[in-house]
Amino acid sequence: MATVDRAGGQVRSLLIAVFLSVAGIVASQFTTLPAFLLDPTLIQSPADASNASTFVLLTLNFVGFFLVGGAYLWWTDRGWDWLDLRVPSKRGWLYVLAGVVGSIAFIVLVNAVATLLELPSSQNQVMNLIGDDPNMVLLMIVIVFLFNAPAEEFLYRNVVQKRLYAAFSRTGAVVATSLIFALIHIPSYALAADGSFAPPGAIAVSLAAVFGGSIIFGTLYAKTDNLLVPIAAHATYNAVQFAALYLVLRFAPEELEAATAVAVDALTLLP
Repeated sequence: MATVDRAGGQVRSLLIAVFLSVAGIVASQFTTLPAFLLDPTLIQSPADASNASTFVLLTLNFVGFFLVGGAYLWWTDRGWDWLDLRVPSKRGWLYVLAGVVGSIAFIVLVNAVATLLELPSSQNQVMNLIGDDPNMVLLMIVIVFLFNAPAEEFLYRNVVQKRLYAAFSRTGAVVATSLIFALIHIPSYALAADGSFAPPGAIAVSLAAVFGGSIIFGTLYAKTDNLLVPIAAHATYNAVQFAALYLVLRFAPEELEAATAVAVDALTLLP
């Protein structure tokens, strides 16, 4: 009977996790509406939109995740005490460092395997907005620290993953959360800028990178019970990618295609 109850609890927990993930994406469709209303160019020709408009769009995109996570805590009477926010200890900062190094090593490994198997690369839709403007890349570094990493880690770690602890082991919760996180990125990597579909192999490479990154950040949270640890690691990891892209755009623009292939980013779905 206990096994049946646990299985039922796992199914219910997974359904809640999927619901929250989808709700975050749906919410972002509404929170980004002001950006499109203020600058229709974002709809007609995103690459030609101003940096200010693109910055507002990407910022509002992550507000939806905050709203969904916050609404869930309010609805379930968990309150803000549910948040695991505190200044990391020395051990916590070591976990941050390990997470950054591990994430970079993993992405290098993924790209090495993709190159060895001659798999094509799939580009996140956010690159269509950034284009080849190095100034926009610098703004992306601001976004990942203030909005991207905090929003994704809040919803997927401190809400979804922590909720799954009630029905799964911590390892199981990390894996389940990462699988959901990777799957909702399919539309982000499946469609190319011209509206065509990316090759399955290219999508698989991108999703493997997203899944692995989520496993790393989820493990950091599981080990420390401190949301700021995966936030710091996630933001720094993304910032390193964008910093490398900025240097390429500034000093070696002819290598742009290779740089964007290496910078397989963990940014969430765009509207």
